[in-house]
Amino acid sequence: MLCNFKDIINKKVLEKQDLITMLNAEGDDKVLLFKKSREITDSAIGNKVHLRGLIEYSNVCVKDCLYCGIRKSNRKQERYTLLDDEVTQCAQYALDNNYGSIVIQAGERTDAVFIAKITGLLKEIHKISKGALGITLSLGEQSPDTYKAWFDAGAHRYLLRIESSTKQLYNTIHPNNALHDFDNRMASLHNIRKAGFQLGTGVMIGLPHQSMENLADDLLFFQALDVDMVGMGPYIEHSDTPLFEAGHLLKTKQERLNLAFKMIATLRILMKDINIAAATALQAIDPMGREKAIKYGANILMPNITTGNFRNNYKLYDGKPCTDENPADCNACIDVRMGMIGSSVGYHEWGDSKHFKKKQTKNNIVWEP
Repeated sequence: MLCNFKDIINKKVLEKQDLITMLNAEGDDKVLLFKKSREITDSAIGNKVHLRGLIEYSNVCVKDCLYCGIRKSNRKQERYTLLDDEVTQCAQYALDNNYGSIVIQAGERTDAVFIAKITGLLKEIHKISKGALGITLSLGEQSPDTYKAWFDAGAHRYLLRIESSTKQLYNTIHPNNALHDFDNRMASLHNIRKAGFQLGTGVMIGLPHQSMENLADDLLFFQALDVDMVGMGPYIEHSDTPLFEAGHLLKTKQERLNLAFKMIATLRILMKDINIAAATALQAIDPMGREKAIKYGANILMPNITTGNFRNNYKLYDGKPCTDENPADCNACIDVRMGMIGSSVGYHEWGDSKHFKKKQTKNNIVWEP
């Protein structure tokens, strides 16, 4: 028996075809989709948005991903790495402005110097904040020992985007070598969880050759992996990358944006109590993209608190927003923008995944910040 759209979004168990139907929603069905995702967000999460002050630590990277502006082979990219005191100043800014958490993001490196540097910075941030700042890392594939060392040093959330859970599609956007192996990335996700982290991942939406079936599989992948948080957004090409040549295969940016909103709404319906980030790439297409994402189910905002003179050098894609601003410019408009959509900001709060907390309670594990 065929179900109407309202029946589908209210099903207790969603199957792949249901997800595809939701991702294809337009018109009145899309209105229903966004209304349902908002209702679930309000009931399972609340209308409070939590901040993650984003520190773009370095654009030095050993990887050569075909879509990324800071890929190793991009000789046009000016490289940088923040000094220790620049990182701690960013953390102090987050503290002074009542952020509950920060994110440290960088190009991928696995050398001993880099690993030790991050470990030391984590300990220093934990010290100066007296444990008040929650810390998320997004530093790529590492060894199990490195993940454990960073967890023990004070970080407690880790984001490693799978980019596509379809192995064939993953291989089309990465070089064919051991450094870009799909199975290694999968193993890293499991090692992150074993180290104790709240586990986050995500995908790019609107890639060349990507189908609705691929995106539905991504959603089911998040569910099967039982992730605690997701960061995903529209694929935006970078002119100095090999994948830029496949631009003729892309949906328009507006189509990718629309699909990203539907991915967020559908994921909220599928996994009701996880954290979902409103990605910066949304704002690169629509100045109100992040706010719309929050209306449709996202609950995490990541204002960039990196000093302005470095922001333009951490360009994963063309048209990155706010590269000419400083942290104070961004901070000044947060409350106004959130108020416009009826959301409040959870200042001084870590905003950990309720999904993670439920699992901890079920397993009788007590986790105190």
